[in-house]
Amino acid sequence: MKHTSTDRSRRTADKPPNDNRRGTERVPTQFSLMYSGMHDGRMLIGNGVVRNISEAGIGIHGNQVVKLGMDLSLFIDLPGVEEPVCIAESRVSWVSGRRFGVEMIAPKLEVQNELRFYVWNNLFRKKASKS
Repeated sequence: MKHTSTDRSRRTADKPPNDNRRGTERVPTQFSLMYSGMHDGRMLIGNGVVRNISEAGIGIHGNQVVKLGMDLSLFIDLPGVEEPVCIAESRVSWVSGRRFGVEMIAPKLEVQNELRFYVWNNLFRKKASKS
C-alpha cells in the first residue's frame, strides 16, 4: 500500500506532543514556594513545591488550582538563599490538575543570576555524579 502525504500528516498529528518544550535543561528538585495572582476578580494565594526548574521556567505542584495563561507572582525558598526569591511576573504555560508550569517574564537580574547559579550548580553535580 502506497503512503500518501495525507497519511504521513495524519501519523504526525497522532504523535504525542513533545513533553519538554523548554529551550534550557530542567533540574529535578523539591523545595517550597508561595504563589499569588488574580482569578475572576478574586485573589488566589497558594503554597506548593517546585518539582523542576530551568533558567526560563518552573514546574510546580500546588495546593490551589490555577488557569492557563494566568499571571502569578512567586516567592521561592531557593536552597542556599536566605530570603525567598521573588519573581514578580510569571505566566502559567500548562496545567494538569494541581501540577502546572510557569514561564518567568523579565525577572530581575539578581533573580536570574540566583536561578542560573542554582540550575548550573545542580546540573554540574548531576553530571559529575554520573561520571
